[in-house]
Amino acid sequence: MMTQWHNKRVGVLFGGLSAEREISHLSGTAICTILRERGYAVTPVELGASGTWMVQVRDTDVVFIALHGKLGEDGTVQGTLELLGVPYTGSGVLASALEINKPMAKRVWQVYGLPTPAWQVIEKAHPAAMTLPYPVVVKPSTEGSSVGVTIVQSAETLAPALAEAWRFDPQALVETYIPGKEVTVGILGEQALGAMEVIAKGEFHSYDVKYTAGREEFLLPAPLLPAVYDRVMQIALAAHSALECRGYSRVDTRITEQGDVFLLEVNSLPGFTGLSYLPRIAAHAGLDYGDLVEAILQRATLHIHRSTR
Repeated sequence: MMTQWHNKRVGVLFGGLSAEREISHLSGTAICTILRERGYAVTPVELGASGTWMVQVRDTDVVFIALHGKLGEDGTVQGTLELLGVPYTGSGVLASALEINKPMAKRVWQVYGLPTPAWQVIEKAHPAAMTLPYPVVVKPSTEGSSVGVTIVQSAETLAPALAEAWRFDPQALVETYIPGKEVTVGILGEQALGAMEVIAKGEFHSYDVKYTAGREEFLLPAPLLPAVYDRVMQIALAAHSALECRGYSRVDTRITEQGDVFLLEVNSLPGFTGLSYLPRIAAHAGLDYGDLVEAILQRATLHIHRSTR
């Protein structure tokens, strides 16, 4: 696949300051390798606290963002690249900010009538009483990769679960636990590529389970009734569009035994490691790893129109 950026300088931005920086390093390294193999002039750019990455990206024509989590996936880097005038992969500022903030994403989905588990926010500074029945899932409002996530079965274990979530964010999201299948949908452009069931060999899809080989089983396509499969694909694409995501994403859902679909979250910059979900889904749809990376790079753009007088 030949993209518009093949004879340009491609920066791959990775690292960052979030709890997911280790995964970002793995994603960025793999993306650099495949782009070089396909003949691109690649500049690895590590995002750190010093800010030197901004100087480095000025010397590129386009940036492939391989960051995950806060200060990378949340619109901050996207806004900086907009100001610098450097096109980049993935969603723009608004979609990125909405996607990373799980309560805000849920509010948008509810406006569009999209299904998501019942939820509430509990702030560290002003903790409110729990109003949901058990079991519940407690997670930081603005993290990914299952960082700080706990399944809580009773009131006795709620306090330590909140404390764990608050380690990563002063705002914890508490949502009703939905028994059933974990199904994730890969999206490229405006098309849902496929739905995959992910079975954890453990209580749930924790950080360690997700990033330890052999601790998850992948079923492609997800073994669902045709009507349910079509519905999860439609709901995932609608969730992506409602947040105004662009380029690509991965949408995580839970599906009950009765076939009801519930949205958990959208990942606007999903992982690209050897264990990541989106490359598996794309491969099943006929796109190998390199084709997927190039297809995403082809869609790199600036999202904010520059008006002139």
